[in-house]
Amino acid sequence: MVYNKIMNDEQLTNLRHSAAHLLAKAVKELWPGAHNAIGPAIENGFYQDFDMGDHKISEEDFPKIEAKMREILPTWQKFSFNEVTLAEAKKLFKDNKYKVEMATEFAKEGKKLMTNDPGDFLDLCKMGHVENPSKELIHFKLLSVAGAYWRGSEKNKMLTRIYGTCWPSQKELDSYLHQLEEAKKRDHRKLGKDLGLFVFSDLVGAGLPLLTPKGATIRRILERFIVDEELKRGYSHVYTPPLAKVDLYRTSGHYPYYKETMYPSMKIDEDELILRPMTCPHHFMLYKSEPRSYRDLPIRYAEISPQFRYEKSGELTGLMRVRTFMLSDAHIITQPENAKSEIRKVLDLIDYVNKSLGLTRGRDYRYRLSLGDRNEEIKYQKDDAAWDKAEAILRQVLDEVKAPYFEAPNEAAFYGPKIDVQIKNVNGKEDTAFTVQYDFVMPKRFKLTYIDQSGKEVQPVVVHRASLGAFERTIAFLIEKYAGAFPLWLAPVQVEVIPIAERHNKAALEAVERLKTVDIRAEADTRNEPMQAKVRNHALQKVPYLAIIGDQELKNQTLAIRTRGGKDLKGLTFEDFLAKLKEEIEAKLPT
Repeated sequence: MVYNKIMNDEQLTNLRHSAAHLLAKAVKELWPGAHNAIGPAIENGFYQDFDMGDHKISEEDFPKIEAKMREILPTWQKFSFNEVTLAEAKKLFKDNKYKVEMATEFAKEGKKLMTNDPGDFLDLCKMGHVENPSKELIHFKLLSVAGAYWRGSEKNKMLTRIYGTCWPSQKELDSYLHQLEEAKKRDHRKLGKDLGLFVFSDLVGAGLPLLTPKGATIRRILERFIVDEELKRGYSHVYTPPLAKVDLYRTSGHYPYYKETMYPSMKIDEDELILRPMTCPHHFMLYKSEPRSYRDLPIRYAEISPQFRYEKSGELTGLMRVRTFMLSDAHIITQPENAKSEIRKVLDLIDYVNKSLGLTRGRDYRYRLSLGDRNEEIKYQKDDAAWDKAEAILRQVLDEVKAPYFEAPNEAAFYGPKIDVQIKNVNGKEDTAFTVQYDFVMPKRFKLTYIDQSGKEVQPVVVHRASLGAFERTIAFLIEKYAGAFPLWLAPVQVEVIPIAERHNKAALEAVERLKTVDIRAEADTRNEPMQAKVRNHALQKVPYLAIIGDQELKNQTLAIRTRGGKDLKGLTFEDFLAKLKEEIEAKLPT
């Protein structure tokens, strides 16, 4: 097969899955006692899991493994497949318990058991490979090694997982490796540590981040920004407790659906309490606290709410995946006929927030219309007409606002379809940042009603939404997008005042106080260090502006300003500098 320059998804999957086989063969030749478990293609690459026995593989072994892969490759002319019985599979793979387990599982599911054999390498596998391995599996690179529990269960043995990538051409491989290098420089976990934004503590617990004063400043700025904007747009901000009786979540239906991601319940007096994984049931109780009329609607309850969800330890990733987070949550309770206009207003708010953060619609983020499966009655509430109506409304809104979106079957919430905001990270991979959900189930479960114009008791619709998402994840996105060089309005320290000599310390401290009185986040570096060392240090900390004060500045009542980009603005008066800062902050311009 000759590949086009741009391969389709199936071709790329076949290419990368084939490369995983080649990796397995090389490792087993180098370490004959090794057993390969599973080796799928994944986004932008592949991995292969190994039971290495007592041997530990590190990235230092990669050149040797890659050399062996290239040595083997010319002998691989074609993948051949043979169907075998379970008994035959067990015999062929009697020394590899992982293959036997998979074969047994496949047989129970009625799947064919296939062995493939390129050259002298036998493996249990599904179909889907390249036609000419020796000519097509050329442009590969091993990337990293990690531990991975067999079948993802902590009860099973920890295996060695080797990640790699494979592309149709050297140009595409080089481009991807360059992207990975750029991504490493922007990794929020490394930058977060280097810039002193957050830490983790084994004694506190995995997935429980501690924000430093600088990190807390960024979160506080984001919180004030979103609360002020939501208040302008008619939201009512509330506070509700971060735990509740388990019965609340049994009523909502979350307990059976989300039980595995919730924390264990606690027996307190006569009540069974649990940390909340979401806020909507609390807001419903606020709504039910008094009778409601159509004149009261829509009611838009918003909250910066702490939430708690159990994430497996292997899935925790810096601030991206944590076990407790703060969400800019809201629930709009509205008349059904107004649901569409409310959803449209939500998308307008999301676009405004993302634009303020420097994200461009269609480039940095797009929308996913997540739909339900009418045949999945266990996963989704059975009401075909309601599903059809809700999905049509969301689709219409996306079309009307000309939003870039795609549809994803079987990704809906159990209580209705949703619009997911998909943001690209530095690796080019999309993550769901937050959602807008159309809910026709919860109002029924909680018996939410209002009195309409004719005096009848009617059921409202609920729109669940987040305008900023989880603060922790948003901060991670922003660290990586800006490589830690935040726009002025978000920077933890906006101005660092640097005195050239000790005799200039007093003037530096006075300048800081003047800046603080007009809400500029400023510090003075009065350490007994050379001025150039201070400048280098704060440049590495990515402070937007350095204000340097020496004899000349004292004499002329000016400041020597150096921007983060290295531009010098000499002879600025304090008033001119302040005007520049305020203009940039108000416009939320990149520095």
